Amino acid sequence: MPPISQVKKDKISEQILHHLFSVSPQPKFTAQIAREVARDEEFTKTLLIGLKTKGLIIEVAKNGTGTDYLRRRRWRLSNSTFEAYSKHQI
Repeated sequence: MPPISQVKKDKISEQILHHLFSVSPQPKFTAQIAREVARDEEFTKTLLIGLKTKGLIIEVAKNGTGTDYLRRRRWRLSNSTFEAYSKHQI
């Protein structure tokens, strides 16, 4: 399989951010995001981790009752990213 260029990775990351904005403030699991952007879960996870290091999204490691997830993670937009997206949607 040929490697994916950085330009294409950036476009897929934009799709992920757009999806998270459309469902905000509800966090989504990695598998749900991968299904939405029609990509492999492991590839999507690497992009999500990259977005997390840039401070664009936040990883949610606990469920609604406060119990830590052992193997799963949910993701949501950071507050600053949500505000930036909201300003450009008008």
